[in-house]
Amino acid sequence: MKIILCITGSIAATEDLKLVHELQRHGYEVECFMTEAAAEIITPLSMEFATKNRVVTKITGYVEHVTNAQADLILVAPATANTISKFAHKIADTTVTTLLLTASGYDTPILIVPSMHISMYKAIEENIKKVKEDNEHVYFMEPNESERKAKFPSRHDIVLEVERLTSENKLKGKNVLVATGATFERMDSMRGITNKSSGKMGIEIAKEAYRQGANVTLLCGITHAHRPRFIEQINVESTCEMMEAVREKIVDVDIYVSAAAISDFTIVNASETKISSDEDIVVKFTKLPKLLKQIKTLNPNVFVVGFKAEAGVSEKYLINKATDRMNKYDTDIMVANDILVENSGPGSDNNEVYLIDKEGYEKLPLDSKSNISKKIVEKVCSML
Repeated sequence: MKIILCITGSIAATEDLKLVHELQRHGYEVECFMTEAAAEIITPLSMEFATKNRVVTKITGYVEHVTNAQADLILVAPATANTISKFAHKIADTTVTTLLLTASGYDTPILIVPSMHISMYKAIEENIKKVKEDNEHVYFMEPNESERKAKFPSRHDIVLEVERLTSENKLKGKNVLVATGATFERMDSMRGITNKSSGKMGIEIAKEAYRQGANVTLLCGITHAHRPRFIEQINVESTCEMMEAVREKIVDVDIYVSAAAISDFTIVNASETKISSDEDIVVKFTKLPKLLKQIKTLNPNVFVVGFKAEAGVSEKYLINKATDRMNKYDTDIMVANDILVENSGPGSDNNEVYLIDKEGYEKLPLDSKSNISKKIVEKVCSML
């Protein structure tokens, strides 16, 4: 797909070389428009080297604003207060504003990523509102507000938003709840039990559902991976807290993904203070109810993706255990894996899984969790 990256005169323009490479890694062809102010911050030659395409710094007889106006997406990153305000009032006096005005006439999707001092950002709120009201195909990313600045978002988050706007939107309008990460059961005010789950698989599934247009909520225990900040998130600690959050949310959910590694046990009579280490102690555990067992009772129409992990077992045993759980808890899909498979254990960036449904199973060989998540979401879409 072809993306036109528009660069305006914000110091955040220095981040665009990395952004271009990230877009290219995700399969996009990038061409670049720059304002005169942007060219004083980062040279057009640098962007030409990065994109391998001629950079447009002025409109010529080739009418670049017309020939590029029907790209798959126009990405304005960074967007200054000046450029946003001019676009709001349909002023076309730079390469970028001329392109934006032309593209909006074609209903080309436009993603605007503001970056400026926070006072300027607040001062142009009415102009941002006007752009949104006048153009249903124009989208804004919220900046990171810190240090009195409306800062450039993570390039990974920007690329994810680009992917959402250029995907087939197979899950548009669907509400998806993804539980991920490890829970923590308190023993005293300092100690407790948890597990090695990183939450990476659940986060990747949430990102893929978001790419496909879903309204996604991440229900997170302990995680060790980047979480896109514009995906709604609920943070919990214990298994009971996660169960309560699921009960509260599940009624309005179309798809529930149970990727969290929640504890099967909790500690009886946990101490409110720190237990002394001077003597041996005996800790008693009590079994917790299975969350997955409750889902279809709470929402009979929800599509459920369950997970089943075993360690050092045969393929037949793993599939049988996952199938038994699928039938017992009435899940629509089970994702089964052996955590002792080399390079696919807890915390790894890779996984080897089996996708199991009522018709049979499919093995997904060792691959990145990002690619595995795409295949899981594809399976969900095909079954829906």
